[in-house]
Amino acid sequence: MAKIIENGIEREASCTEELFAMRDSLDVLGGKWKLMIIRYLTNRTDQHIHFKKLQRGITGISAKMLSKELKELEMNLLITRTIQDTKPITVTYAVTEYGKSVFPVTETLVNWGIIHREKIKESMG
Repeated sequence: MAKIIENGIEREASCTEELFAMRDSLDVLGGKWKLMIIRYLTNRTDQHIHFKKLQRGITGISAKMLSKELKELEMNLLITRTIQDTKPITVTYAVTEYGKSVFPVTETLVNWGIIHREKIKESMG
């Protein structure tokens, strides 16, 4: 069970509290693209990532959807949008320190996905 600190006292979260926390997490991170965007940016912290590079790097995402997801991720403090002082003006995106806290979630999903894909391939072959 998860732990909650209330008034300086740690206690186990109730099942209801855990489910609320999961819903909150899914509200922020859910959908097809958000975790992929965060993972893409987390894997490239040493690069300047602009919109088109992100769109090319995440197969299948439309410009409209990418724009929507980036705005939501920025609103939730998981990424930053920085206007560069260049001509023409460019905008870069980066994962925040807070956004990096999502890395263990994406790492677990990546590992599970690799194992699951192999399991399905084995069951078909």
